[in-house]
Amino acid sequence: MRIGFIGAGRMGRPIVDRLVAAGHDVTVHVRRPATRAAAQEDGFARADTIGATVRDADVVFVAVLKDEQVRAACLGAEGALSAMKPGSTLVLHTTSHPGTAELLAEAGAERGVGVLDAALSGGPHDIAAGRLTLWVGGDEARLDALRPLLETYAAPVLFVGPIGNGQRVKLVNNALFVAQVGLAVDAVRVAGSLGIGEKAILAALQHGSGASRALGVVAGGGSVEAVAERLADLMSKDVDVVRAVARGAGADLGILGTVLSSDAVEKKVLRSP
Repeated sequence: MRIGFIGAGRMGRPIVDRLVAAGHDVTVHVRRPATRAAAQEDGFARADTIGATVRDADVVFVAVLKDEQVRAACLGAEGALSAMKPGSTLVLHTTSHPGTAELLAEAGAERGVGVLDAALSGGPHDIAAGRLTLWVGGDEARLDALRPLLETYAAPVLFVGPIGNGQRVKLVNNALFVAQVGLAVDAVRVAGSLGIGEKAILAALQHGSGASRALGVVAGGGSVEAVAERLADLMSKDVDVVRAVARGAGADLGILGTVLSSDAVEKKVLRSP
């Protein structure tokens, strides 16, 4: 397939690698000099404008960092949706507000372009192994048509309902993940008060009923401090979006909200001032 890719960074680049290895014709949008140099060195087809990146594509992937970047890249006269051909599909991988996915779908429908809200869970190592998790909202028939393409780098690929639901599932997942990291912080504190060191308790708990993927991430990093140093900015962004979406929907975050507002999360995990 002919593919346009916007956002070939930490998560996007390994997806591009998998798509190219599977034989797809990928054009990467390059904006930063470092990205441009890397794309040139690796022999990728590249385009300096979004329009040139997406104009001939059957599928366009968006894997930028923030909601505002999604809107800037996809909407308006210079955005991807204005340049994409009828019948093509935009796949949104960026964690963003569900309303943004809905807005893209509305704008795409006016031009005969489909949108899949394909929120992801995992890291670059999961992409390299072909086991990234995708929660996909949108038209199920369109997802089924593109499933072989998505499965070049992701498994499982799960349909979760209408457009926006991919983002909603991702936000609940991320709220739970951050809360579990916060609980790991407090578990380490309690263990310390009982005379058990951080590394020892993290290693031991991975083999008990209190184990979780979040605990595994903390243990794999060696300490809560190491995980916070690496992921605080990303986790803070996602928690802010969770809170905004919950407020807008009139949803009570309950115990999740209590943990997310605790000192263990705010100060140790998110490193809020």
